[in-house]
Amino acid sequence: MNIFDIVGPVMIGPSSSHTAGAARIGKISRMLFRDTIQSADIKLFGSFAKTYKGHGTDRALVGGILGMEPDDERIRDSLMIAKDQNIQVTIEKSNLTPKHPNTVEIKLKGDAGKEVVILGSSVGGGNIHITQINGLDVSITGQHDTLIVVHKDIPGVVGRVAEFLGNCDINLCNMTLARTKKGGVAVLSFEVDGNIDEEVTKFIERFPGVLQCTLLVEAGK
Repeated sequence: MNIFDIVGPVMIGPSSSHTAGAARIGKISRMLFRDTIQSADIKLFGSFAKTYKGHGTDRALVGGILGMEPDDERIRDSLMIAKDQNIQVTIEKSNLTPKHPNTVEIKLKGDAGKEVVILGSSVGGGNIHITQINGLDVSITGQHDTLIVVHKDIPGVVGRVAEFLGNCDINLCNMTLARTKKGGVAVLSFEVDGNIDEEVTKFIERFPGVLQCTLLVEAGK
């Protein structure tokens, strides 16, 4: 537990789960997309679906998608800002019962059919848990620096990345790996102790079979 868990985050809005956590989930979707966003399709589950307007969850999610931090006062106007940036935002409520009540699916689309879909939950105190990226299971909490490596499902990629991180004296504390099919596309996530330099991600992206490497920085840094 860190001080962030005890005192909660600085945020805009009445609830850390519905605003701070939502903004962080939105921002992670943007970081993974890494391109100009044309549309954002947001599907809300559980408590998010029932109370999102009163708690400003929709504005917090869109603010995060626009790259805003939870304490950014522009979150109040994020829907209008998205419109001004020609980003089409749709919000849908789902009747399905999620594992966690504050759950959202965000689908970002851009040029040439590029698409990123994440599923995540706001679990209290501004903390989050990302459970899927493009339909593949992951476990990302935002409590550690995290590397998300999208790669071809071929021999040697996982071992090469893990060995490189070890040679950089980076200690792994959590890892998930999932693939679409044998020989398809896989998503590898590493949560690590300490800090990761952005240069590490650039080096990993040069490895054979690696399609994209994204660094998510620990919440509160």
